[in-house]
Amino acid sequence: MKINTVSIVGCGWFGLPLAKQLVKLGYQVSGSKRERGAANKLQRDGIQGFSLDLDNHEFNGQGLETDNFPHHGVALTSELQSQLQASLHADALVINIPPSIRKLPYAYLNRLEFLKSLMAKHAYQRVIFISTTGVYPATGKPMTEGDAAPHSPSSKILLQAESLFLPDYPTCVLRFSGLIGPARHPGRFLAGKKDLPGMDAPVNLVHLDDCIGAVSCLLSSETISPIYNLCAPGHPSRLDFYAQAAEHLSLELPTFGKEIQVAKIIDGSKITKELGFNYRHNSPLDMLDKC
Repeated sequence: MKINTVSIVGCGWFGLPLAKQLVKLGYQVSGSKRERGAANKLQRDGIQGFSLDLDNHEFNGQGLETDNFPHHGVALTSELQSQLQASLHADALVINIPPSIRKLPYAYLNRLEFLKSLMAKHAYQRVIFISTTGVYPATGKPMTEGDAAPHSPSSKILLQAESLFLPDYPTCVLRFSGLIGPARHPGRFLAGKKDLPGMDAPVNLVHLDDCIGAVSCLLSSETISPIYNLCAPGHPSRLDFYAQAAEHLSLELPTFGKEIQVAKIIDGSKITKELGFNYRHNSPLDMLDKC
């Protein structure tokens, strides 16, 4: 297997630095932004940008009603569809679409179904689907890749999203824990909040650097499993971590009440054991200086 071209759907907080790193590694990279102007700017970083808005009726700024969802009954023009497929039909595809399930629960699945229609039957060497450890219930036990369960309405949708791609493409689902890094400092998450639950509950976080490193590892590895978790090995308590994170920014410390939360502990070791991947940031406390 030799992957030379990579297309990234969603060049945002994670996708853009990923694309930049893959360019440095010698891949030919294309990447999507919702707005055409933003997509054109990706060229400055050596990324072939293309506009892809999966729920805008005026698709790609063409003034066309082209959602292409089955229930709308409107199809893309053949020319525009060919243009999009040319951008998406690379050796490898990274699907990085934020779920936003709380606001519009089923819009996420609609977007992914539309994307899948554009992927068509292209012979990808690898599809990497970015998912989340929200698929795991809180049981007090370490959660490995086989422990996902539809324990809530949102987790049910997340599992449905993963299942859209796993059977039909050579797909690897990469489940991220809580994301932190530049412009996403955890000190702001709970600063100043009062009487929070779960002071002793462990945190499950991963740094942007390791997210980028893991995708790079998946692209360069010959044989991989269908699913991997990504979570730093260290799991300090919510009390210790968020107090230090707020103090790191000189913000008001959060306070915790006596309400107990059942722990959720994400085991992110499978990717290290199988592929030799090494976390650059093993402890969330050590990540604070890199946010």
